[in-house]
Amino acid sequence: MSQRKWYHMTAEETLQTTGTEAIKGLTSVEADKRISDAGLNELAEGQGVSPITLFLNQFKDFMVLVLVGATLVSGLLGEYLDAITIIAIIVMNGILGFVQEFRAERSLRALKELSAPNAKVLRDGVVLQLPARELVPGDIVVLESGDRVPADIRFVEANGVYAEESALTGESVPVAKHTESLAGEEIPLGDQRNLGFMGTLLTRGTAKGVVVRTGMETEMGKIADLIQSTESTETPLQHRLEQLGKILIIVAIALTVLVVVAGILHGQEPYGMFLAGVSLAVAAIPEGLPAIVTIALALGVQRMIQRKAIVRKLPSVETLGCASVICSDKTGTLTQNKMTVTHMWLGGELLEVTGDGYDPNGTILKQGKPVDVRSNQMLRRLLQVSVLCNNAELSEEAAGGKKKKGSEEADPSIWSIKGDPTEGALVVLGAKAGVTQQSLTSLYRRLTEMPFDSERKRMSVVVEHQGGRMVCTKGAPDVLLQQCAYVLWDDKVIPFTATLRQKVLAANEGMAKNALRVLGLAYSDLKTSERGTEEDETENNLIFIGLTGMIDPPRREVREAILKCRRAGIKTVMITGDHQTTAEAIAKQLGILPPDGLALNGQQLTAMDDDELDKHVDNAYVYARVSPEHKLRIVKSLQRRGHVVAMTGDGVNDAPAIKAADIGIAMGISGTDVSKEASSLVLSDDNFGTIVSAIEEGRGIYENIRKFIRYLLASNVGEIMTMFLAMMAGLPLPLVPIQILWVNLVTDGLPAMALGVDQAEKDLMQQKPRGAKENIFARRLGWKIISRGLLIGLCTLAAFIIALHQGEDSPSGLMKAQTVAFVTLVMAQLIHVFDCRSSRSIFHRNPLQNRWLVLAVISSLLLVLPVLYVEPLRPIFKTVPLGLLDWILVLFFAGIPTFLMGFGSVMSKPKRRPLAYGSGGSKPMKPIKPIAR
Repeated sequence: MSQRKWYHMTAEETLQTTGTEAIKGLTSVEADKRISDAGLNELAEGQGVSPITLFLNQFKDFMVLVLVGATLVSGLLGEYLDAITIIAIIVMNGILGFVQEFRAERSLRALKELSAPNAKVLRDGVVLQLPARELVPGDIVVLESGDRVPADIRFVEANGVYAEESALTGESVPVAKHTESLAGEEIPLGDQRNLGFMGTLLTRGTAKGVVVRTGMETEMGKIADLIQSTESTETPLQHRLEQLGKILIIVAIALTVLVVVAGILHGQEPYGMFLAGVSLAVAAIPEGLPAIVTIALALGVQRMIQRKAIVRKLPSVETLGCASVICSDKTGTLTQNKMTVTHMWLGGELLEVTGDGYDPNGTILKQGKPVDVRSNQMLRRLLQVSVLCNNAELSEEAAGGKKKKGSEEADPSIWSIKGDPTEGALVVLGAKAGVTQQSLTSLYRRLTEMPFDSERKRMSVVVEHQGGRMVCTKGAPDVLLQQCAYVLWDDKVIPFTATLRQKVLAANEGMAKNALRVLGLAYSDLKTSERGTEEDETENNLIFIGLTGMIDPPRREVREAILKCRRAGIKTVMITGDHQTTAEAIAKQLGILPPDGLALNGQQLTAMDDDELDKHVDNAYVYARVSPEHKLRIVKSLQRRGHVVAMTGDGVNDAPAIKAADIGIAMGISGTDVSKEASSLVLSDDNFGTIVSAIEEGRGIYENIRKFIRYLLASNVGEIMTMFLAMMAGLPLPLVPIQILWVNLVTDGLPAMALGVDQAEKDLMQQKPRGAKENIFARRLGWKIISRGLLIGLCTLAAFIIALHQGEDSPSGLMKAQTVAFVTLVMAQLIHVFDCRSSRSIFHRNPLQNRWLVLAVISSLLLVLPVLYVEPLRPIFKTVPLGLLDWILVLFFAGIPTFLMGFGSVMSKPKRRPLAYGSGGSKPMKPIKPIAR
């Protein structure tokens, strides 16, 4: 039964198919029978993973298993401090991962909270209040304004019904509902006007509906199923670190075995070489890497919180940095989700209205100059009718949280509308010109109302004032014009000629083409003897005043944010359930839709298979009238094309796509709990511009991760090459095991962490995003690691050989040469750390800019000096004190790798990656045509 296209049926056919009666409803016996067949009307949760299993799953990662092996080796070597540190790192990462995954799976619980807890149901001819979970197909539910729809229903009675469905469909304004059957094979969800959907809200009217789908069969249930079946993608950082871990282990073990074998073949003691080899292996594996990554991400999270972006999943911070496409919902994300009058047309002239949202601060302009409302009778009348023919209320919430109606104080306030958003826009329009509900209350008293409905397409009220009575009417222009015999023109009431009607229709068409929702306004003075209760009599021979054009306006900061995205090589795509005309107009205003860009709608998407969608997805910038399934398909198509996709939204309908995206972003203020729980990032200020800040932070974090990977691995390569080359040359051991471990401790920790909080380079947001499959060693990083590491090894070995030849052929001479090699290796790494701050060379950035790095290097030096000059420590570390000449030798060779490669980089000057318009370049947009006057 749930698969039927209920919108095709008449109300009578629906009742007959469901086996119920509109007057009596189901019997209690029949309802009990059906609930056993259909199940409870609730959203089912998938088979959950136990918290214990979820926690143990955190330790399956390859790098974690390698660290466990490193822990065992450290323990065997007696390095218990290293072993404890590694265990602490493993447990900390496991706890973080467990908390993130446990919170992420709460999406369905939040979704269930959107369902109505209770419902008014007609059973056995009596209206009962029952838990909504007990509804069954065929039940007759009774609804009124303010009720939440408890299941998917087919309306059988609808009196002036409007439903707020933006969280489900993306429709920016409440939609009118009716009982008539609809023609058409595949009608988009937002156009199924004779159906009500679970979790949506009635904003106006009263209705009866027969339940046609319950539980997981509802549209809300389909979204729940999509969330369940959608797998969270592995972030690029997780993939790259796992890849890096495998490479490091293989290379480190292979080189260590070579060193040990070479040493034994050249006459070194096997046991000593084994200890040296194991020490080298421990040093070569950067066991601190996961901890440093975690710290870098955690500090990035703190910085992002300060920039109004709340991170729910730690790895997603870095993922933002490689986002190549941002798919954004329109309503509430790119726009304010507050209907606002932006234009008026009266007397043949177009007026503009400034101001944002429901804030009553704004100005009415004519050709860019403010209009004096007091001297313009036509404008004043239009504003009066707008406010009088209205049931919405404008209210102000002060900073303290207390609401004040009609307050005119200048304190910081939040303005909101109680009632229909369209009517609210007219109330705000009047307030901007000083025509408020409060100011009219003492002059006009409402007598009767003829409500708006989908058939009449107009609303009228009759008011009484000192001079008599007046009818005020608003409605669809094409309908309202049929009721008007006169027009207010040049402050005079004149006959409404065919020529004047044509001008009004042309103005209406011009405003509609710019995606404005247009309402006409009219009035008429009634004779004292006329009661104003008969529609046909009261709404005849009206005087037409003018038109108002309203739209859910773009957020003020969004256009600049989108431009920044384009400069950063990031494509912005609008995905909305709203009408295509509206979506295209907003997209052009914001600079999303280029002249040659595609705009597709839901019907076109349905007709396409995945292969065809993949062909068009790179050139499509706007998707309109789409369903949650369409949004999910778009995200997956972009991912198949190699894009890293960020999906933003605030509604329930966005949740599956948010979860499927590489980085899901939810609105913190206007967003539903469902979208927040499915997301990786929440914008606490609902500001699209915050995404740009988050992307910049994400890029900076990833570059910092590359910096300390470069530093750690180049240092480790230097250590391995020092030992390897010495063994291959048949030289004595340049470093003893304890020295290798101490180098690892002194140089790997604090300097690497300081690189993790390094400032971003100035042109970071002028580069295109890195590829989703980009190797961690891409962009010459692998070459830099190998070349710097090799130079560090060669220079350390050179210093060792010179010191060895200068010294005596005795154990003390070898010990001094090993001390020189030990200190040279440490100093070469501490100098090299400053080179790692720049993608070019040490000369391109101020080395003292990162004060934490300077302090870290000083701290590392302070850990080296006692090993040389504190008598009780020298026997432990097999060192001797160095003199001035020894230090000159050390610093000379330690500085060669960094400064030699630095000069080479300055001479070569590698080019930065250019941008292309299709990837977000800065090709200028054509100006938008103004509304025709």
